[in-house]
Amino acid sequence: MEILLVDDHTLFRNGLKMLLDTLPGYVVTGEASNGKEFLELLAKHDYDIVFLDIEMPEINGIEAAKRAIELKPELKIITLSMYGDEEYYDQMVDAGAKGFLLKNTNLQEVKTAIDTVMNGGNYFSQELMQSLLRNYKSVKEAKEPEAELSEREIEILLLICSGLSNQEIGDQLFISKRTVEKHRANILCKSNCKNTAGLVMYAIKNQMIEM
Repeated sequence: MEILLVDDHTLFRNGLKMLLDTLPGYVVTGEASNGKEFLELLAKHDYDIVFLDIEMPEINGIEAAKRAIELKPELKIITLSMYGDEEYYDQMVDAGAKGFLLKNTNLQEVKTAIDTVMNGGNYFSQELMQSLLRNYKSVKEAKEPEAELSEREIEILLLICSGLSNQEIGDQLFISKRTVEKHRANILCKSNCKNTAGLVMYAIKNQMIEM
C-alpha cells in the first residue's frame, strides 16, 4: 500500500514515515511540504492513501484536498491536525477527507484509521471526538438546528458514528441492510450532510454522542 505524507514540518514527516515503515504492507513512497507539491506529485503518481496537514504554505490542506479529490475521486485522505484546528473540520469533511487524527496519535490508531478508510469507512480518533464534544458543549450557539429524525433514525445515526457498516447495523437491529440504506439516505437528506463523515460531525455538533 503506497502512502503519501503531506506536512510542512520535516521532522514530523520523518517521524511518521519511520513509524509507518515498521508496519508490513505499508510503504511511504512520496512526501510533500505543502499543498502545491502534493498536487504536483499526485498528478504524476497514484497513491492509496494520503496523510494531509491542514495548515500549510502555498496551498492549505482544505483547498489541496478539494483539488486532489477532483483529480482522483477514489483517493483516501486522512487529515492530520493539532488541537485548535477543529474549526476546519467541517471544511475538510466537505472536501472529501475520510479520516481525522491528531498529530499525537499512537501507531496502533494510525493503522486502525488506515484500515478503516481503505475498507470504505470514515475514522475519527476518540481523543479528537472528545475534544470536539468539549468545544461544542462550551459554545451553545455552535449547536445546529436539529433535523426531525425519528427514533429509529437517531438509533441508526449513533450506530453509524460508532463505525458500523450498513450490514452490521442491520444485524444489530434485526432489520435488512436495504432498510438501513433507506434510513441512512433519509438521515443524510434531513441533516443536509453529504457523507458519513458529515453525519459524525452533525451528531457531535448536536451533542448526540456520549463519550
